[in-house]
Amino acid sequence: MIEVTVKLNFKGKNYQTNVIARKDTPETQILQMAWEQVAKQWTN
Repeated sequence: MIEVTVKLNFKGKNYQTNVIARKDTPETQILQMAWEQVAKQWTN
């Protein structure tokens, strides 16, 4: 497992989140997981 720090833009604001994933996880999947984490925080 690795921890990846992802910076992304969500609804016009910049966010930084950490994603824990397996070493062989594709970058696109890590970005999707980061997007879902930020979206989940926004809706709660």
